Amino acid sequence: MRDAQSLAAQPNPSTTAAAPTEERVQRSLFGEILDWMLVPLLLLWPISIAITYVVAKSIANQPFDQALDDSVTVLSQQVSEVNGKVLTRLTTPSRDFLRADDVDNVYYLITGPHGEYIDGDRDMHSPPVAEDEPAHPGKVKFWDSSLHGSDVRIAYTYVDLRNTVDNTVDVGASQQERPRVALVQVGETLEKRARLANEIIKGVILPQFLILPIALALIWFALSRGLSPLSELQQRIRARRPDDLSPIDSGQVPEEISPLVRSLNDMLSRLSLSIQTQKRFIADAAHQMKTPLAGMRMQSELALRQTSQHDIHRSLEQLAKSSESATRLVNQLLSLARAENQSQESAPFVEVDLSEFARAVVQDWVEASFGQRIDFGFEQAEQPVPVLCNPLMLRELLGNLIDNALHYTPVEGRVTVRVRGERAENSTAGIAILEVEDTGPGIPPAERDHVFQRFYRILDSGRGGSGLGLAIVREIAQQHDAQVTISYNPRSSEPELPGSLFRVAFRLLEKPALDFNSDFH
Repeated sequence: MRDAQSLAAQPNPSTTAAAPTEERVQRSLFGEILDWMLVPLLLLWPISIAITYVVAKSIANQPFDQALDDSVTVLSQQVSEVNGKVLTRLTTPSRDFLRADDVDNVYYLITGPHGEYIDGDRDMHSPPVAEDEPAHPGKVKFWDSSLHGSDVRIAYTYVDLRNTVDNTVDVGASQQERPRVALVQVGETLEKRARLANEIIKGVILPQFLILPIALALIWFALSRGLSPLSELQQRIRARRPDDLSPIDSGQVPEEISPLVRSLNDMLSRLSLSIQTQKRFIADAAHQMKTPLAGMRMQSELALRQTSQHDIHRSLEQLAKSSESATRLVNQLLSLARAENQSQESAPFVEVDLSEFARAVVQDWVEASFGQRIDFGFEQAEQPVPVLCNPLMLRELLGNLIDNALHYTPVEGRVTVRVRGERAENSTAGIAILEVEDTGPGIPPAERDHVFQRFYRILDSGRGGSGLGLAIVREIAQQHDAQVTISYNPRSSEPELPGSLFRVAFRLLEKPALDFNSDFH
């Protein structure tokens, strides 16, 4: 017989940390959409005004520059050279007409080839022209300056005096010399330009002040109209009865909200299934609790009526058995409820060595195996078998498998817990296998899919039980993405007792895990 008492345990305290929760601030969908629409609009509006102002000034400059171009061209035609002297043919009425303007002040200046004053306003400055820059007679250019404290726009051109002389000129010689030119400038202040630009801006901007509030009102109305299906959906959900978990009609909502409605319907379906499962579970639990409670009540009443010490003792024994059965049933109900409500968020998975972990759990069941005179052993893996698990739930899974094996194995039978790892060739991927085998009556193939159901027990098994142990095993295995299979014990030597082999396959981690403490609870 194998020595199961040699299994050792080493304490190792464990700690848990509560994850901090962050309070989220509710945001208004209406307000957020409105912000994303209005902020760009209000930012682009002043930019639009600035661009309109620049364009208006450019538009206003064009006709006035054209007028200046015509004026300086006409004035240049009145400049000529007579006997080496530059003269103008402007009469006094012509000068008055050139200066006449009801808004802007118009100025002109004519200078000779050497910059000498010929006619006009002496305070006008010469254009910023480089000394070596050649003059282009007949071409009109513009520049901005100031005169008498006001900004002025000036048009200027050069007049080729060789084409205006009255005496005969040697053309061949003149083409080799630098041309003698006179500078003609005409300038005007910018009042009319500014007034025209302002008129243009007013004509464009003032309607915008009227259009902007209308646009804001239309945006507000469009958002309210567009989000109204959400309000209607909210009213329909709020008007439902608390027990109404029927799907929400998605035909009356926009296409963008349909995924949300489908998600809600999926959640309602799962919630309805969960409530139905809980109701069925409570009904089954209440039904299962009736038998041990009724037995306890009957035995207690019988013991009260008995006068013989032997009869009283026998009633108390039956009462103790019923109490033990009820306690076992309640504990398994609590274990099943805890397994169903367990999540990886509430109890994070940790990495453990499955071999050391199983060794620690087996240690707790050694004494129970001695009481039933069962050869209880453990076969440890040669190498670490790292898995990712919830240790509390995994202990519950292995404990139920061991309890089930000890419960159905007859006296002098054998129960073995075995752990091993299997890796694929030329790969680090593999599986961790946990096996519990016994030499009991075994489970027929036709019953193997049913034994994992709640409160299901095989007829004529000759053993009592709640029918919850394997349901707990399946629930915990599913949380760990593990697979549970049942077969006959290939090592059983008695045909009448083929035994059972429960195999749970976990995903094997690539790196070794730390040794798990046997005293973890």
